Amino acid sequence: MKRTGSAVWNGELKTGSGTVSTDSGVLDKVAYSFGKRFGDDAGSNPEELIAAAHAGCYSMALSNVLGGEGMTPEKIETSATVTLEMLDAGPTITAVHLVVNAKVPGADSDAFQKAAEGAKTGCPVSKVLNAEITMDATLET
Repeated sequence: MKRTGSAVWNGELKTGSGTVSTDSGVLDKVAYSFGKRFGDDAGSNPEELIAAAHAGCYSMALSNVLGGEGMTPEKIETSATVTLEMLDAGPTITAVHLVVNAKVPGADSDAFQKAAEGAKTGCPVSKVLNAEITMDATLET
């Protein structure tokens, strides 16, 4: 299974702008810019998209872990806050904080906490945040 997203950037870093899209069409040329990413301008940015992806992935992973333990969640709400810091090496995602609220009838607190921790390490997006990154880069002439 492969999923594809794409981006187009025009101009230099601080005054340029770009768009992001997904093959599914859910995102279709959504604008982003330096001000949206590093400032307070309204609009989306890559870190916000990572946060949404992590929250969605984690919620599904937790549902899976709970189901494997015989617990059926009625509702799982997850928010993810991605921290982007300016380090000597450049802008770096240094942390993601997940806040999870779940309604799981019949679950006890210890079993839920164990499942929540298992989902945190087992979520594919959690794993990719520490993954080797490879690339094929082509310069158009």
